[in-house]
Amino acid sequence: MASATAARSRVARFDDEGLVTGEAVTLDVRPASALIRAAGSAIDVLLSLLLIVALLLSLAGLSVDEAAFRAILVAGIVGCIVVLPTAVETASRGRSLGKLALGLRVVRDDGGAIGFRHAFIRALTGVVEIYLTFGGLAVLVGFLNPSSKRLGDLLAGTHAQVERVPRVPSAAFGVPAELADWAATADVARLPDVLARRVASFFGNIDHLVPESRARVAASLAAQVAPFVSPVPDAPPERFLAAVVAVRRSRDLTALQLEDARMDALAPVLTAKPVGFPER
Repeated sequence: MASATAARSRVARFDDEGLVTGEAVTLDVRPASALIRAAGSAIDVLLSLLLIVALLLSLAGLSVDEAAFRAILVAGIVGCIVVLPTAVETASRGRSLGKLALGLRVVRDDGGAIGFRHAFIRALTGVVEIYLTFGGLAVLVGFLNPSSKRLGDLLAGTHAQVERVPRVPSAAFGVPAELADWAATADVARLPDVLARRVASFFGNIDHLVPESRARVAASLAAQVAPFVSPVPDAPPERFLAAVVAVRRSRDLTALQLEDARMDALAPVLTAKPVGFPER
């Protein structure tokens, strides 16, 4: 019973925030939708069909009997729709030409890279749900599944995730020009981290606030920040908060750079061996 419970706890799941592993760690990944998966599969199927056509054209120029022709044709079709996709996904850790073109990758449900077993099950199931049903079964299962999994993913324990995510624009800003002289001597070190995160969250969501709410929240936060800042400048609440955030960020960055410089200077001493210590 204990082992079964432990095994269930290691199974990943999807929720509204993303992929949650068995250790309750949320991964910032986005499962691919059924439409984008269908487009990637269409590219892969088209490539397989082109290879089969090329095989037929090459066999047309050979003088072989009917039995040998059928054997070569069957082996070539199996190689194009099962062996080749399995080899490509295994070697590329979940990618194919269609997935590479659309920025997708097939991974295990726990977020790890797939292996031969996963790729083989997906390719073998794809013969039925993609080729024999012209993709109808794969599309139906994908639209019914919340993670857009097709039947092969359900059997193999995999899913497709989007790897091309838009770059998040930087929201960093500097000290307002009218407070530059104040920033040179201001003391903001006593500002609690919890309050600093609230101020940062305010600036992160400032574009979604109406002017009245924006002014009210800025005034409230400025009143809470003022006791931890010395001296308090004569500036509007929002400009005051922006200056405090910029000064604190700049000084934290400087402190981290100084710490890295000290560690680099101490590296030869920390890694040095005593005189006469043997090499092992």
